[in-house]
Amino acid sequence: MATSPAPDQLIAILRDTIVALVRRDGPDLSARQLGVFLTCYLDDGAHTVRGLAAELHVSKPAITRALDRLGELDLARRKVDPLDRRSVLVQRTLKGSGFLRDLRTIMTEAATTTRKGAAPTEPSASARKAPATSGSD
Repeated sequence: MATSPAPDQLIAILRDTIVALVRRDGPDLSARQLGVFLTCYLDDGAHTVRGLAAELHVSKPAITRALDRLGELDLARRKVDPLDRRSVLVQRTLKGSGFLRDLRTIMTEAATTTRKGAAPTEPSASARKAPATSGSD
C-alpha cells in the first residue's frame, strides 16, 4: 500500500516544479494561466470561457486574458461554438499536449528528488527545453 506524500513533500515538489519551469528556455506561465491550461487539459469535456470562469471562481475577463497568453504560445486555441455563437470553446493544441507531457516529466523528476531527500539539481534536458513548436492540430 502506497503512502501519501507529506504536505512538506508536496510543497517541495511544487517548488521544484515551478523552479524548473522558470529556468527552462521559453516563456513562463502565471499561476492563473497554468490553472486555466491544466483545467483545459486535465478535465474532460468541452471548456468555455464562461465555464472556466465559474469553475475557477474568477471573472470572464481574467479567463480571456489567460487564454490570450495561452493562444500566443499556441498552448490553447479559442473557437466560436457553432451551436451557440455567443459561446467560445477552448481547444487543445499539439504544442499544449507537448507542454503537458514535459510538465509531467518535470514533476516526476521533482517528486523523485524530493522522495530521495536530495537537494534539487540542475534541471534535466527535458526540463530546460521549451515545448517543441509544431504545426496546427
